[in-house]
Amino acid sequence: MRASLIQIAVDEGESVNSRRTRVSSLVRDVASRERADLVVLPELWTTGAFAYESFASEAEPLEGPTYEAMAKAASDAGVWLHAGSIPERDPEGPLYNTSLVFSPDGQLAAAYRKIHRFGFDQGEAVMMAAGSELATVRTPDTTLGLATCYDLRFPELFRGLVDAGAEMFVVSAGWPARRREHWLLFAKARAVEDQVYVLACGTGGSHAGVPQAGHSVVVDPWGEVLAEAGDGEEVLTVELDPAKVAATREQFPALKDRLLGLAAPRR
Repeated sequence: MRASLIQIAVDEGESVNSRRTRVSSLVRDVASRERADLVVLPELWTTGAFAYESFASEAEPLEGPTYEAMAKAASDAGVWLHAGSIPERDPEGPLYNTSLVFSPDGQLAAAYRKIHRFGFDQGEAVMMAAGSELATVRTPDTTLGLATCYDLRFPELFRGLVDAGAEMFVVSAGWPARRREHWLLFAKARAVEDQVYVLACGTGGSHAGVPQAGHSVVVDPWGEVLAEAGDGEEVLTVELDPAKVAATREQFPALKDRLLGLAAPRR
């Protein structure tokens, strides 16, 4: 199985419509050139993850222009496409940070509303509603578990994805450069503790004056970094062996030793 992560650089001088057209072409080109089975895009690449003032004005319905463009790109390329996330406007009013995954025939395979919103009572944390459901996608090769950026700090979400059958975590992000080491640490930790592949796709450039970490990374179930990007726009393509997940769990069966439902400490 071949996966390509497209680390988009968000240029604030590029319109959302222009970027949408450019990224659609990138998906087609990368899928063809790299012979990818799965293509992954970063979080909120249409607006920039820190461009809070644009969320409301650029929010779109689930089946809006980004949905249509990405569905067509997936279908044209014949590839599984994690299309990153969009600022979604629900018909009832709330905004969500919503990831979209399309099958090779351009059908929506999953929509994941980000559960953990970043901002500590400002920014995304107050402008967007929280999702409440985990999301997985079954492909012919493996089961993907979906997460977005700040989710990476919450291991219980990933345990839930493992319990739902996930063997590969796809993390779409717009992670700031000043916490780059956290990004790399968490990506490796989630891979090791859950014995899965982690495909973590971030952005380059700067969002509303916030330099982005870049350094999209692919980690195997033993915690080995298979590929890591630099700071700018870049494509990572990696050959993955889905059978390695089961083999790792058999060789080192730590997940079997999980103890759940422990009693609270006595006081």
